[in-house]
Amino acid sequence: MSRKLIVISMDAMVAEDVVKLKTMPNTHRFLSHAAEVRTLRTVYPTITYPVHAAISTGCYPDRTGVYSNDVVRPGHIANGKWYWFRDVIRVPDIYTAAKKKGLTVGNVFWPVTAGHPDIDYNIPEYWSQKDKRGDDLHKAMKRAGASRDMLKIIDRYEPLIHGHERQHPEADDFVFACAAEILRTKKPDLMMIHPAHIDGYRHHYGLWNDHVDRGIMEADQYIGQIIHATRLAGTYEDTNFVILSDHGQINIDRIISINAVLVDKGLIRTRKTSKGKTVADSWDVWVMSGGTTAWVFVKDPEKEDEVYRVLNELMEAGVYGIGRIFTRAEAEEQEHLSGPFSFVLETDGYTAFSEKLDKPYATSFDHTDYRYGRATHGHLPDLGPQPIFLAKGPDFKEDVVLERRPIVDTTATFARILGLDMPGIDGKVMEELLWQQQRD
Repeated sequence: MSRKLIVISMDAMVAEDVVKLKTMPNTHRFLSHAAEVRTLRTVYPTITYPVHAAISTGCYPDRTGVYSNDVVRPGHIANGKWYWFRDVIRVPDIYTAAKKKGLTVGNVFWPVTAGHPDIDYNIPEYWSQKDKRGDDLHKAMKRAGASRDMLKIIDRYEPLIHGHERQHPEADDFVFACAAEILRTKKPDLMMIHPAHIDGYRHHYGLWNDHVDRGIMEADQYIGQIIHATRLAGTYEDTNFVILSDHGQINIDRIISINAVLVDKGLIRTRKTSKGKTVADSWDVWVMSGGTTAWVFVKDPEKEDEVYRVLNELMEAGVYGIGRIFTRAEAEEQEHLSGPFSFVLETDGYTAFSEKLDKPYATSFDHTDYRYGRATHGHLPDLGPQPIFLAKGPDFKEDVVLERRPIVDTTATFARILGLDMPGIDGKVMEELLWQQQRD
């Protein structure tokens, strides 16, 4: 039997969590003598969709083209539309490489995979849409490319998530129930799974608390569920298991709207809708929030110097939450980040950025948006608690520990395990973790 690979991305799990995770019943037994990278250096911005696009491709955001969760529309406040569909990624990914190799591929809730033509068993991260009257999970998943077989699984476990889409842990219970059935019945060669319960708890309650501790216990139960599924399928002994995470978070003290400041400086003009909502009538500059980072769009390139001066004045004032300003060229050169923006704003370490246009400039938490919770992310990769990598299986050595590697190295390592051809990616194989036998 050929080797198999299961990758579980525990959104927002950090190195400090692993200490507790290793004491849990399922994980303690499973991770005994595991290979480990204590911390991964993730991509900038440290946001879920850019990071998962990087993991699935082995390339940084300047090559994938995915630098935000939300669909970028300068001049408009984000409306909950995310980059769900695979066609936004500009480079090939591990799913396509596996398919070309003749392997079977499964996915449950890995970001930016809706409509992917090379995933055999695809339940992408996607939800029923509020702007589509009468929409439900079945219709949404069919629209996102789920096959007839996958729709049967979705319908079977829909009661776990009914009324709780995007809520935790119900959404994650659904994810792992679906994943376990796919592993039992379809036995894919590659399986990618993305729960987000720990991320959700941190956004809502902060970095360290009893809710996050409960999330670690839930993670242990989910890991046990996946191990049990492979045992039932008879694939456990030939399966490589990887538990990793995409980013950390930092606690937030306030939310600052740079757009509201720009309104007062005459760089954004506003109007009221018939419902009394403030919207942009016209704009010279627009700031879009990525949580603890923000992208600055300048409509007229000839005004970039003026805008840069204004932004630096705000940073030097020390009260607007800006800790650093990257030009487009600096972002690409230093952090592999590019896009149609002119500048990138980085947090001062305790501020998240808002897109709102109304005063006051500073507000408190908003639990309806992940960017504005008690803890959030988006910040530079070296700030705050760090993401992790744990691996166990026939291709991984035991008791090998690396201190730190770029997150794109995980992709190259997965490709080596599965014998895939992924030329030209940014990541390098973590040779120290692997046995050196040749793979077909």
